[in-house]
Amino acid sequence: MTTALRVALAGLGTVGGGVIRVLEANRELITRRAGRPIDIVAVSARDRSKDRGVDISGFQWVDDTSALARCDADVVVELVGGADGPALALARATLAAGKGFVTANKAMLAHHGLELAEAAETAKVPLKFEAAVAGGIPVIKGLREGAAANAIGRVYGILNGTCNFILSKMESEGRDFVDVLAEAQALGYAEADPSFDIDGVDAAHKLSILSSVAFGTRPAFGGVAISGIRHVIAADIAEAAALGYRVRLVGVAEAGANGLFQRVHAHLVPADHPLAHVTGSTNAVVAEGNYVGRLLFQGAGAGDGPTASAVVADLIDIARGEYGPAYAMPVAALAEASAAPAGDRRGRAYLRFTVADRVGVLAEIAAAMRDAGVSIESLIQRAAPEDGTALVVIVTHEAPESHIGAALERLRGSQSLAGEPLWMHILD
Repeated sequence: MTTALRVALAGLGTVGGGVIRVLEANRELITRRAGRPIDIVAVSARDRSKDRGVDISGFQWVDDTSALARCDADVVVELVGGADGPALALARATLAAGKGFVTANKAMLAHHGLELAEAAETAKVPLKFEAAVAGGIPVIKGLREGAAANAIGRVYGILNGTCNFILSKMESEGRDFVDVLAEAQALGYAEADPSFDIDGVDAAHKLSILSSVAFGTRPAFGGVAISGIRHVIAADIAEAAALGYRVRLVGVAEAGANGLFQRVHAHLVPADHPLAHVTGSTNAVVAEGNYVGRLLFQGAGAGDGPTASAVVADLIDIARGEYGPAYAMPVAALAEASAAPAGDRRGRAYLRFTVADRVGVLAEIAAAMRDAGVSIESLIQRAAPEDGTALVVIVTHEAPESHIGAALERLRGSQSLAGEPLWMHILD
């Protein structure tokens, strides 16, 4: 009889319980695809007595998560979360013990992925993380294997389901950010402290992983320019729609002669672009290869079923003996890419100002644009709210980003502005 792949599982939350359910529900099919059974032999979590809706009585219980590395298992699955702490200790101990490691932990990979990939290579064991980016969408596998013959020029997409839920809800119902965020928290789409999601950090973690796999560069989370959606208001959504766009939080990465460009920022996406039709908590990633053309990966970006599906897919690969370097090439072959400056990038921009409703304000803004060399495509002023301010929206012609930044700098401290301007890039 073929020897089973023995798995130790750290973390029995939503995804951990999902892994157990997937392995049980599809056991016969998974065994045939893997060529041998995949069995969980040990588990660890904070509370042994908690009812998780799955039977864990047949598994060895381990109180100390890091001790799973010493269990009689071939692979350890880490679903604890956190960039450091118990998750990182378990990863290091597992690889040092010569066991395979599977994780859904994008924060840990963004900060320590290179170290872990080197440790896996030294130990000649697999390090796999399909579930760390875009939940159940096989985008890591698609880039690492399916598109391996291509030079990827750009990878971009919607990488955070919480933000996409909020923005698409604001769009469909005309509600403001704070109201929809509260609903997302009540439904469990957003954490009690939603900062990592709404400020773009979660998407940036994922983008740095995608960049490394797509471009063959060392993970560079520190080089990601990050901005979230907490300053987007209902009026921005409405103005974007009137202009033929939808607002989405988009992560964009490109590798070129000037280095590696990585940014997470709210964008205006043309209504006929595939990303404009990604709604709710769905994720989508676009990769552009020099021979395969544009590839679109879309699906559920989170949740117990989709994420657990990705974890089990990694286990099936390991059971087959089908795995290679974590980042698609040996660590020594990964390029050290400097951060590419954004200033020389050319594009169109959406700028929203909250201004004092008085004579001369529009002229002051237009003069700042003119003096910075930014041409205005359209300018809209909406009726003043009761607080005596007005909203001014400008869409620029294509210009270097440094020029747009210079125009906003000229307006800094102006008595005409009642708040910080909002700058959203327009996706080409």
